Amino acid sequence: MSDNIYDLTRKTDNIVIVGGGLAGLFCALKLSPRPVTVISAAPLGQGASTAWAQGGIAAAIADGDSAQAHAADTVAVGAGLVDEEIALGLAREAGNRIHDLLRYGVPFDRDLEGKLAVGREAAHSARRIVHVRGDMAGQAIIAALTDAVRNTSSIRVIEGFSAEALLTEDGAVTGLQLRSVNDATARPVTIAARAIVLATGGIGHLYAVTTNPHEASGLGLAIAARAGAAIADPEFVQFHPTAIMVGRDPAPLATEALRGEGATLINGRGERFMLSRHPLAELAPRDIVARGVFAEIAAGRGALLDARDALGARFAEKFPTVHASCLAAGIDPAREPIPVAPAAHYHMGGVAVDVHGRTSLKGLWAGGEVSSTGAHGANRLASNSLLEAVVYAARIAEDIAGQTIAAPSRSPMALVTPRNCAMPPLAEANLRAMMTSHVGVIRDGGRLAEAVRSFAAIERDTGNIALRNMATAALLVAASAWSRRESRGAQYRIDHPAERPALAHRTLTTLAAARDIAASLADRIPARPAQPVNA
Repeated sequence: MSDNIYDLTRKTDNIVIVGGGLAGLFCALKLSPRPVTVISAAPLGQGASTAWAQGGIAAAIADGDSAQAHAADTVAVGAGLVDEEIALGLAREAGNRIHDLLRYGVPFDRDLEGKLAVGREAAHSARRIVHVRGDMAGQAIIAALTDAVRNTSSIRVIEGFSAEALLTEDGAVTGLQLRSVNDATARPVTIAARAIVLATGGIGHLYAVTTNPHEASGLGLAIAARAGAAIADPEFVQFHPTAIMVGRDPAPLATEALRGEGATLINGRGERFMLSRHPLAELAPRDIVARGVFAEIAAGRGALLDARDALGARFAEKFPTVHASCLAAGIDPAREPIPVAPAAHYHMGGVAVDVHGRTSLKGLWAGGEVSSTGAHGANRLASNSLLEAVVYAARIAEDIAGQTIAAPSRSPMALVTPRNCAMPPLAEANLRAMMTSHVGVIRDGGRLAEAVRSFAAIERDTGNIALRNMATAALLVAASAWSRRESRGAQYRIDHPAERPALAHRTLTTLAAARDIAASLADRIPARPAQPVNA
């Protein structure tokens, strides 16, 4: 049910979930019948990256497959940084969470025998991805969970408000500062809470080319970091190799399942360029495919996804979402190749959490893409993100249910930033452009240092809260990318192209540490950036 935001000072719950995507909605449902408030900037589901997910959920449920094999594939792709116990735990819980989603009404595809149908995606050793109508899993999951939440009387939904700051006292959360998304100059309001779950999604919208919705701008990462929470692995940003380049923001996605069905990557000359780059060619890990696509574009040859032979006339039936995106742009994918480019797609980093989803701040949990669990390492395995979201949402709900959460004894402390300035013209576009050019698919020390200095200055000086939070998240990513002087997984440094065994460990950092890096770079003469080459 909906409620008036201005009633919050008189009526508040002791559990608040920030975010209306998969992790947030699933957690709210798992906490039922305990009263919960869900805060969502957009109408439920509409601002969630989940709704855009065209893959599915990885689950070792087929005959001959196993949780151990799923975990092994996850570890292999993660470039030495995956926590093996976390990966195995995810894989073992997958079946139960799939059945939860079925009970909530998600219509997963089934085979002729009535069993859940499973597909193959890149770097999986078996067919283990459950889908909905080929490429509509995310949309179907969000639709089912939204209906379930709206029909659950213990869940209060507040839409149209964004959380812009966490309120804390003595290392524990006490509440949130919220502001209407439709009136940046309105006075913010506060909600008192001793248990807050961040489920705000990722950081894709920090980049000029992304598959993520506008709401995925690093908000949760930023407000947690500004409150002092530990941040893990922020430098590792996964770029989807095949965003459809038709001038839309966000860019439509040509799902990886297309390549699983045999679609190939070709350049403008009609040559398959992944054959010489990896034994798995188009089904190589995403970071390798993304760099291959990037290199062809950088060399002026262009990159296209060719499904004419693999799917042809079956394209519209098998992949209706991609088909519709192509037709809207005047492309018939059954008859012509689709122009593609890498786009910011998923953040392996995030707010550091333990096995229960607890952050370093008392009373603050994080689940879904805003968190970093150790499951993905330096490179996420396809379709593990939705799995991680539901597994950790369930764990967080169980952890909270097992605790006595004290109701707030009084209203939160004073507002963090009572006034808000207008967004400076072009400021957001310039930040996104710098993230793409300086902290993108291929990186180097000079450009990273320039980005760190720029984001630190914005974070320090701007009076616009949304821009400050974007700059905070961007600074965390750029500073850790600058500090990791090696190439590993999704991080490729052209000036440090090899993996360094001594760096085969996760990053753990804070906003204070990122600011220190910026301060150390402030007086340096900017290095001449290395020029990208075919990586």
